[in-house]
Amino acid sequence: MEQTQTIHSVLRKYWGFESFRPMQEQIIRSVMDGHDTLALMPTGGGKSLTYQVPAMAQEGVCIVITPLIALMKDQVDNLQRRGISAVAVHSGLTPRQIDIALDNCVYGDVKFLYIAPERIATEIFRLRVQKMHVSLLAVDEAHCISQWGYDFRPSYLRIAEIRALIPATPILALTASATKVVEADIIDKLVLAEPAVLRSSFARSNLSYSVRNVEDKNEQLMRVVSNVPGSGIVYVRTRDGAEKIAAWLQQQGESADYYHGGLPNAERSLRQEDWSAGRTRIMVATNAFGMGIDKSDVRFVAHYTMCDSLESYYQEAGRAGRDGKRSYAVLLVSPDDEDRVVKRFESEFPPIDEIKSIYEKVCNYVQVAIGDGLQSSFMFNIHDFAAREHIFTGKIQNALKILQQNGYLTLTEEMENPARIMFCVSRDDLYKIRVERNDLDHFLRVVLRMYNGVFTEFRAIDECEIASKCGYTLEHVKELFKRLWQMRIIRYVPSNRSPILFFNEERLPTDDIYIAPETFLRRKEMMHERFSKMLEYASGQERCRSRMLSEYFGDTEAEDCGICDICIARRKTSKSAATKADLQAQILAKLSKQALSVRDLIAEFRCDPQPILDTLKTMHEKGIIQTNNDGLMTPKG
Repeated sequence: MEQTQTIHSVLRKYWGFESFRPMQEQIIRSVMDGHDTLALMPTGGGKSLTYQVPAMAQEGVCIVITPLIALMKDQVDNLQRRGISAVAVHSGLTPRQIDIALDNCVYGDVKFLYIAPERIATEIFRLRVQKMHVSLLAVDEAHCISQWGYDFRPSYLRIAEIRALIPATPILALTASATKVVEADIIDKLVLAEPAVLRSSFARSNLSYSVRNVEDKNEQLMRVVSNVPGSGIVYVRTRDGAEKIAAWLQQQGESADYYHGGLPNAERSLRQEDWSAGRTRIMVATNAFGMGIDKSDVRFVAHYTMCDSLESYYQEAGRAGRDGKRSYAVLLVSPDDEDRVVKRFESEFPPIDEIKSIYEKVCNYVQVAIGDGLQSSFMFNIHDFAAREHIFTGKIQNALKILQQNGYLTLTEEMENPARIMFCVSRDDLYKIRVERNDLDHFLRVVLRMYNGVFTEFRAIDECEIASKCGYTLEHVKELFKRLWQMRIIRYVPSNRSPILFFNEERLPTDDIYIAPETFLRRKEMMHERFSKMLEYASGQERCRSRMLSEYFGDTEAEDCGICDICIARRKTSKSAATKADLQAQILAKLSKQALSVRDLIAEFRCDPQPILDTLKTMHEKGIIQTNNDGLMTPKG
């Protein structure tokens, strides 16, 4: 009783809700009772509250492992707005920033530590975590731990090692998309002890799924946009596609904008804010858009291009109708889509020799020597690299994905990166250089006091912190760095936006890169199976769409939804059949009383004659009625 009062009090105080959604309270009780728990909840089911509420109801810090830096930042911002202390640790931070964040978790009042999976293997984290009072270890996107899942990340395999450092802390593993095979793999790889497995229904009773097989996707998209009031998302595969379709919708008079990973961070935030506030009605986006979206009244999600898997489709489509009101998920399919999906599948697995070659070229590009690079981070402009090496960007992405799956490196999503510096002269030579400007001399002394290792490697720096220490403005600090760059005293990379390449292991000789052929082929088979299930869903004409999705995720008790395109078509057919049977019975009743001509029979009904004529034709063909020599109809026999 006391536990119930506590968690409901926390829910009201910090989130303003009076009650939990289905399954939330059961999950919260399980972890508060100290049980390892695997929770399978659909997108929009309120996963974050299942670890946030118990963390606020208990002493200590909750560690949340998630691979999505954008989501991490969004969650930290949301918690801080509620007056809850939260920090994030990921590859985009300077070592000093990471040091401060972890210290605050040990000695401060931090309640939530969000951490990227590749950081948990670092010595600095392992030493600090043992000093923390950890109330709960939450693993978001837990399917990433399974090498048979659609988004395998080897860094997740290190999570079990952290468990050994905090053995009394329960683990909550969360996922919105795990098949039975992946579910078993999560339990095994996380070494969950007799876990409570809590599975919400994957059915969304208010979400109507449909597939539109069309020649002209634009025309069909316009029908969806015109017929469904309210805000929506249109998912496309490419950045170029997002821009073109948004422009086309604008030409049709619609309030639309586009969103993809190539936009500057400030612009992406502004566009998302405009859409969330209703100033923009339709967002045309790549899959970079969606994580962390807190908009419950999305009325439709249209997929202009097909996803690679039902896991991806379910997550993206599930962003519609989180407020429980009727919403629509529409997949647009054209005749050549299957061929495109097959080609995309074939490109996902470059030959192993090409993967090794790309690994070597990438290491050279970021200037990592053999034996170096362990747990180092580097900015990586994939488009610049592709142009320099004359390699198709898609092939590079797929090669890096396979290298990531094999534990060699991790490529993060694009993020704001700190400035970096490295001195081009030795420390001794620096003192010989006469620096005439006093502010420059003072500036150099502050930088050298704050940062070690700047003579041997690029170091990430915090320009705002330097400005504070020097007593200068941020603009003046940037000006001084540029001045030192021009004097060839330092190499300076201003803060920018790009992905980060994180080396999980030191650089190996290319011949030593091992990608197990059997695992490579098994993953290829699993991906082929996921593609096949996506195509089966897109081409299906008989089974309920919602039921297909639920059964794919292991829900054996799923029922027909009654609102998808298949269920509606079936109901119309059934109604039509019932109408015909009823009309046939009425015709027989009238002809049993007296023989009638077609004209006289139609006059008896006083309605549209076509259904009468169609039914009479069917009754003649089946031998139910006959026409005599006078042209009058009577029942046969």
